[in-house]
Formats: sequence, C-alpha cells, structure tokens
Amino acid sequence: MPSVSGIARRRNEMIIEGLLFMSALSSILITAGIIAILVFETIEFFKVVPLKDFLTDTQWTPLFVNKHYGILTLFAGTFLTTFFAMIVALPVGLISAIYLSEYAPAWLRSIIKPGLEVLAAIPSVVYGYFALLFVTPLLQRFIPHLSGFNSISPGIVMGVMIIPIVSSLSEDALHAVPISLREGALALGATRFQVATRVVLPAALSGVASSFILGISRAIGETMVVAIAAGQQPRLTLNPLVPIETVTAYIVQVSLGDTPTGTLEYKTIFAAGMSLFVVTFVFNIFSYILKKRFREEYE
Repeated sequence: MPSVSGIARRRNEMIIEGLLFMSALSSILITAGIIAILVFETIEFFKVVPLKDFLTDTQWTPLFVNKHYGILTLFAGTFLTTFFAMIVALPVGLISAIYLSEYAPAWLRSIIKPGLEVLAAIPSVVYGYFALLFVTPLLQRFIPHLSGFNSISPGIVMGVMIIPIVSSLSEDALHAVPISLREGALALGATRFQVATRVVLPAALSGVASSFILGISRAIGETMVVAIAAGQQPRLTLNPLVPIETVTAYIVQVSLGDTPTGTLEYKTIFAAGMSLFVVTFVFNIFSYILKKRFREEYE
C-alpha cells in the first residue's frame, strides 16, 4: 500500500503534468485561432476580389477611389528590403560563426557570442529610427539621389538585426561537426582555413542553410523598421532609391484606426497577412526539413 507521502508526490506530479500539457495545448490553440481568423477573413475578401486580380495586378491602391488589389506590389517592397538584409546578414553571420567555431578560444567565444545575441534584444523600433535618422543621411552623402524613405537603409539595418540568428544557428551547426573530421583533415596536412571551409562547412551545410532560411523569414516578417524607414508608397519597382511599402508596413498603416472595421479595405490586411503567412510558413517548413536532415546525419 503506497504511503501518504507517495500519494501526495504522485498527485503533485499529475498536477504539474497537467499544467505542462495545458501550456503546450494553449500555444497550439492560439496558433489555430490566429489561422482560423486569417482564413475566414481572407475568404470573405476573395468573395469580392478575384484571386487572379490579387495575384497579377501591378497596383495596390485599396484605400483610394480607383481601387486595385495587386499584392505583388507589396511583395516587391518586401523582397527588396529582404534582399539588402541578406546581403548584410548572411556573409557577416557566417564569417562570425566560422570564427567562433574554428578559431576563437573558449574564453573569447563565451564573450563574443552573448555580445552578438544582445543585438536581438534591442527593440525593432529603435532599429527603425536608427535607419531613418542615421543610416539614411549617411548613405545620402554617397548616393545623392537617395530618397529620405528607401529600401536600402531599412534593409541594411534589418541585416544587422538578423546577424545574431544566422551567426548563432550557424555556429551551433558548425560546432556539432565531429572533431574526428577536423583531426583527420589536419593529419593530412590541411590548414585550419581549409579544414573550416572544405571539411567543416560542407558537413554542416544543412544547418547553415537552415539558419539562412530562418533569417530570411525573419526579414520578410519584420514590421517596425520598414514601417518607419521604408515609406508607405506601394510601387512595383526594383529601384532601391525610392520609397516603397512592404506587406507588414501596409498592415500597420491600416491598423492605425482610420479604416472602418468590417469594410473591404479593412479586410485587405487579412488577405495580405495570409499571403505573408503562407510565404513565411513555406520558408519555415523548408528550414525544418533541412534542420531535421542535419540532426539525422550526426545522431
């Protein structure tokens, strides 16, 4: 017969197990609720606006008298800023990851890695004003025709924001490569640089690629930096010198309260949000597949 203390311990374990289960379940239910709202409102939107026009129209003017609903215009701005963010984040993040994994001593790694991750703790609104008030005026000294709102400065600043993601995840992938591969390459006469670039990096390629994709997803979904520094002029262009508008910046614009709730104009934010969700979901799924493959290779 179990003792009183054993019954009490078992009861406490069941309570803790139930709380943990409810915590896990609540995150799933919240996610499902968000998706359900997006799907419902998006269906209502497409009852009025044809999907073909939404995907092929080259103008986005739902708040004007002459209304157009071409989401490509917003995604052009989104991918333009993401492109500049990746130019900054991917090489800097990968180089720093290689240094931390292959060259830095343990004491220096314990200082630099947390220091890089501090960048992720800075509020994005601070990055936004940094891009608008410092980076843009600085770039205008070298690019005279650069507009006060553009895609270059928010892209660069977003790249700085994403460096910790790329660097940390890539460093973890590189650090997980078995030491025997390094020792074997060094025994054959390879230099440390050759070991890092020709042995360790190819072996950790799946994990590094996964960090890149997660970084891209983060840049696509960034809101405050582009809302502050990129402008609110939707245009289908690849010119980085002019103001543009991204999907997230448009959602912020409509959500400020000037657009009546329940109108078609208001429902555009759900259609735009659903489009953004699909894009980032695809990127995250691809990242998960690469990450799973990376784990299977070294388990």
